[in-house]
Formats: sequence, structure tokens, C-alpha cells
Amino acid sequence: MLINPLKKTGECPDQLMKKEAPGKYPFTRGLYSEMYRKKLWTMRQYAGFTTAEESNKRFQYLLDHGVTGLSVAFDLPTQIGYDSDNPMAEGEVGKVGVPVTSRREIGLLFDNIPLDKVSVSMTINATAATLLALYIVTAEERGFSASKLRGTIQNDILKEFIARGTYIYPPEHSMRLVTDVFEFCSNHIPNWNTISISGYHIREAGSTAAQELAFTIADGIAYVQTAVDRGLDCNKFGKRLSFFFNAHNDFLTEIAKFRAARRLWATIMKERFGVTNEKALHCRFHVQTGGSTLAAQQIENNVVRTTIQAMSAVLGGAQSLHTNSKDEALALPTDENVRLALRTQQIIAYESGITNHPDPMAGSYVIEELTDKLESEARQLIQEIDNLGGAVKAIEAGWIQNQIARSAYDYQQKVDSKKHIVVGVNRFQEDTPKELDLQSIDTDAVKEQI
Repeated sequence: MLINPLKKTGECPDQLMKKEAPGKYPFTRGLYSEMYRKKLWTMRQYAGFTTAEESNKRFQYLLDHGVTGLSVAFDLPTQIGYDSDNPMAEGEVGKVGVPVTSRREIGLLFDNIPLDKVSVSMTINATAATLLALYIVTAEERGFSASKLRGTIQNDILKEFIARGTYIYPPEHSMRLVTDVFEFCSNHIPNWNTISISGYHIREAGSTAAQELAFTIADGIAYVQTAVDRGLDCNKFGKRLSFFFNAHNDFLTEIAKFRAARRLWATIMKERFGVTNEKALHCRFHVQTGGSTLAAQQIENNVVRTTIQAMSAVLGGAQSLHTNSKDEALALPTDENVRLALRTQQIIAYESGITNHPDPMAGSYVIEELTDKLESEARQLIQEIDNLGGAVKAIEAGWIQNQIARSAYDYQQKVDSKKHIVVGVNRFQEDTPKELDLQSIDTDAVKEQI
């Protein structure tokens, strides 16, 4: 996304900075006045593979090296409701996440982890209510009150229809289950984030930054409207809504996207839904660096890509962050590479000086113009979705999916024609690949699981 350095539109950056401050509506410049001066983002590395026992070892390893939150990856059978011994699960058990078929495995997964002190994010959607119930029972059996638990359940089924495909029920019935989680958690687990409305997967599927922003917010509108139609108070359940965005390669555009997301969500919640509780206006979000930007060639370059993307998330005001490992274009990450990915966050946090200043990018004409431009483009797309009857109708019609497919095709065409350079892939290639020590799944442990 390009900005003309000679063109001046609207208010100048100085005027904008006087009008908006960190911690003040519409929160363009950050949700809190002190931002990272007062509290750093949660360093939350996504993990899970082979079995609950093996995944627990990785969690313990991450905690020992300084993560401040856990994030659980579940395998595909668990995501779509299959037991590990189901014939449909063959070849997928423990492959991209941890298999969970019972309360026993949840217990093993979180063995010796203080659930009252560590917040846990669970990336699960179609079976979200089931996994959350198992987690609550496990915590209560260990003496932890459900009312004290902190964490997030992804619970975003609409993006499954858009970008991933791990859904079980049709959209209407899926939305009812999502709203059930909102209602239950509002009454029984007040510190739990009931959804992570996800743009990450939309971007991974090939969308532009503006489309990621628009389609994510449009999904959010659909969830809020469904809950309001049931009679839930958006001033209450709105406080526990959260978001999940991608940090892609275009450094300045990504920073602006995060700023635009906060402004856009706050104004929509206030103007469309009449929200008055300030916390329910907050667009709190987790960020993961862009998996689709990682290259299988010259994987050391991925460390640089991840660092730049992580910095955009921090400069954009993220509440939590996962940094990808350099080998993830090829396999699940090794312990060594996971540690390096975590150290990337820690160096940004403690050595870069970025955290000394709330919204250090404010006042840049490029950032301010990009923020306005992304917000404007997103609003136009949201209006088109509204004209189609909302996000659910737009998904059922295939409109959102078609928009993403076109953008993905355009991007790949630019890579293939070398209009867009990917270092080590379509330029600066090396003929001799290096031998790599990659993480592998313990097949014997998987057989035991089955």
C-alpha cells in the first residue's frame, strides 16, 4: 500500500495527536495510556503435537524459558470432533496439534501447570464448548475456581467457513453454540475471553490487509448481533471479546492496520450497538507473525522476517504475540528454534527501547495516512457485506471467499512474475540446500494414543 509523500489530506499528524491520546476513545493510539511502560504484551507461543504428555513437555520448556502465556494447538481430529481411533482420523493424530478425546488428556496436557497463574489460549472452534468444559472440570478438580481462570477460547466458526474448513454444523447452528459460550462465560467465568475473532487465517488464505481487517470486523459484528438478538448485554459480554490478527511483511501497513482495527471496532460498538462500557469498546488482540511468509528455502532468513513482523505487532499495540520459528515452513518447530523465536520477543521487549514509548509511530504522516486509508477501505467492504445481509449471508453466498481467492491469485502472480521479490525464493536463490534437523512426530507414541 503506497502513500504519496507530497499529498496532504485531512488533518495533519499534530492535530490528530492532540485529538487522540493513548488510552482514549477511539483508541487508535493504544488501549492504555502507558501501554508497555506499565505491562508488556503476553508472550504466548503456540504449541502442541504427538500426545498430551509430549505437548506438556513443550509447555514446561517454554515456561522455563520465559513465556508468559500458553497457547494450545489441537490436532485436526480433535478440531472436528473425531476420537483418535476413528478411521477418519488416520494419519492426522498428533500431527498438527495435541489429540484430546477425554478429560484424562486435558489433565496430562496441563500437568504441573498452575492454571490460576498462567493464562491459556485454546485454538479450537467447532468443538470449542466441549474443550472448554473439559478444561473447567480439570481446573476445578485441582482446586482452581472457574471464576478465577484466565484465558481465551478461539470459538470463531465463521472464519472456518471462510478460510480453514474445520466446521461441523451449518452456520446458523454454529452461531448458536458460539453464543452459548458467550452466555455461559459471562455468568460463570468472567475473566475468560469467549472468542478470538480471527483475521489471521483470512490473511493466510491470501487476503489483503484491508480485507483481513474488514472481514474480521464483519464477523465480529455478526457475533455481537446474534448475542444481542438473544438478549445478552453487549456492555457485559463485549468486555470479553478478543481478536487475532496476522503480522505480514509490509511493516508500516501492518502497524497501521492494528491502529485502524482499534478505531474501527470502538466506533462500531459505540455507534451501531450503543455500547457505553469503555472496556467493551476495546479491540484487544493477539498477533501471530505470518506463517505464509516463511520460506522453505534459506530458512535462516525467516528469523529476519519474523523479527520485522513482531516489531510491527508491538508498534501496533498488540496485547499478546506468537513469533513463528524459522523451520515452520518445513515441519513443527524444534526446541531450539522455538527458543530462538521466543528470544526474538524478549529482545524486542527488553533491548530495543520500543516499549519506552506509548504509540511511538504516532505523528508519522505515512502511518496516519495508512491508518485512515485502511479504515476507509475496510468500511467500504463492511458496507458491501451489510448490503448482502451480513457476514453469514456473505459467507453462504461465497462472496467473502471469492474476494480472498482473487487477492491470493493476484499476489501469487506477482511472485511468479518477480514483481514481488521473495528473497531466496524468486531471487537470490542458492543451488545447494542445507541439511536440516527437523522435528518429527513420535509414531510409537501416536500408536499408543490410538
